[in-house]
Amino acid sequence: MVKMPEIKRDLLACLQCGYCIRVCDTWAQTPWESVTPRGKIFYLNQIMKRSPVDTLLGRKVEVDEEFVKAVYMCTGCAACWTVCHVSIEFAEFWEKVREWLVDQGAGPLPPHTKLHDRIRDVRNPYGEPTEKRVAWFPSEVPRSPRPDVIFFAGCTASYRVQNIARAGVIVLYRADVKLDVLGEDEWCCTSPALRTGMTDLTYGFAEHTITETERRGAKAMVTTCAGCYKTTMKDFGRYYSNPTFEVNHFSQYVQKLIKEKKLKFTKEIKAKITYHDPCHLGRHAGVFEPPREVLKAIPGVELVEMPRNRMGSRCCGAGGGYKSAFNDFAVNIAAERVKEALDTGADIIASSCPFCVLNLDQGAKKLGATIKVKDISELLLEATEPAEK
Repeated sequence: MVKMPEIKRDLLACLQCGYCIRVCDTWAQTPWESVTPRGKIFYLNQIMKRSPVDTLLGRKVEVDEEFVKAVYMCTGCAACWTVCHVSIEFAEFWEKVREWLVDQGAGPLPPHTKLHDRIRDVRNPYGEPTEKRVAWFPSEVPRSPRPDVIFFAGCTASYRVQNIARAGVIVLYRADVKLDVLGEDEWCCTSPALRTGMTDLTYGFAEHTITETERRGAKAMVTTCAGCYKTTMKDFGRYYSNPTFEVNHFSQYVQKLIKEKKLKFTKEIKAKITYHDPCHLGRHAGVFEPPREVLKAIPGVELVEMPRNRMGSRCCGAGGGYKSAFNDFAVNIAAERVKEALDTGADIIASSCPFCVLNLDQGAKKLGATIKVKDISELLLEATEPAEK
C-alpha cells in the first residue's frame, strides 16, 4: 500500500462532475483528461484504493513519471476551487499532493530542483549574487536607521523587474514614509519551493526574515510581490511563526496612505486601465479591492473590468512552478489573458505582482499587442511626480 497524504476526505468528496475542467487554463494548453483536476483526483483515488488484487491482476496503478508531470502541469491558481461543488480547497490540496510526491522521491521536476538549490545556496531562485540584491535601490531615497516600514522587494523585483521595486520605494518616500530594506539580508520568501512541494527551507528562511525585520524595529513590512505576501502572511505561521509586525501588500499600504491624504497626486494619467488579479493576492489571500481603489484614485484613470475578475480571475500562467517547467505554455496562457484585456479597450493592464507583470508582458509581445503592462507602483510613480520648480 502507498502511504497517501492527508487528502482522503477530499478525494472521496469529489463528484467527478468536471466543472473544474472549463476553468483550467493549463488543460487548455494540454487538453488531456489526465492533467485536469478531475483526472488527477481520479488517479489519486485509484492509488489510494490499490490492493494486492491489483498487483495479481497486473493493474498498473502507481506514481509514475506521467502522473508526476501531470501534477506539475498546474499553476496552482485554484480556479478549480471556485467552481467546485463540494468546495475542495485546491490551493492547499495541490501543494499537499506535491509535497507528498517530493516525500515519495517522485518529485519535483528538474527545473524546480534547480530553483530550490539556488534558494538554498544564494537566497534567490535566479542564482544571482546576494551582494546585488539591493542594487536597484534609488539613490535619492534615504534609508532610515529607525524605519516604520521594511520594504520587502522580493526576488523577481530585485533581480528581474527592478523598476517595480524602485517605483514602490520612491512612492512611499514621497508619502513621507520612513523606510528601509533588508538589503543583503533579504532572503527569498521560499514561495517557489513551497509551491512545488519542497518545504525544508521555509522554517529557517522565515525565522531569518522575521528576526531581521524585528531587529530593525519596523512596525510593518510592505511586500511588492503577491507571492511574498501570501507566503509571509499564511505560510510562515505554518512552518515557523506568524510575523510579530503588520504585513501589508504594497497596494493595501498605499490605499491607507491615500485615505490619510499622505500621498498626493500631481499628474493625471488619462488612460483606460484594466486590472489583473494575481492569484496569490486575490483568490488565495482575499485582497481584491485595495488595488482597484488605488487605481480609481489616480486622476484621469478609467478603470474597466475584464469579464473574469476577482475570485473568477484568469491566471497569468506564471505561478506554481509552471513557468519554470513549461515556459511556452505559460506565455500562451498570458497571451490569452492579454486578449481579454484588449477586448475591454484598455490602454494598460495593471497588476500588483512583478511575476504577473513579467509574464503578461511576454504574452503581449507574443501577440504583437501594443497594450502596456504595468505594476500599480509604476503608475503611482508617474502620477505623484514632483511638480517642476
